[in-house]
Amino acid sequence: MLAIVSAIIFGLGFLLDLLNTRIAGGISGTTFMLLGLCLLALHQAGVGTASIRKSYGSWRGRSRR
Repeated sequence: MLAIVSAIIFGLGFLLDLLNTRIAGGISGTTFMLLGLCLLALHQAGVGTASIRKSYGSWRGRSRR
């Protein structure tokens, strides 16, 4: 989920950089790029990837045998 959000943030930053525009408050394409990198780092660290069901004991769930 965080990877999808970071892709959207990267897209917005890319558009802002192409158009050479800034949002009020000094937010530019570089700001969106850094936010996207932060979200990708959280995704790679495993934040937000845990399973909802915790009764099976692991994030993969029950394996079939």
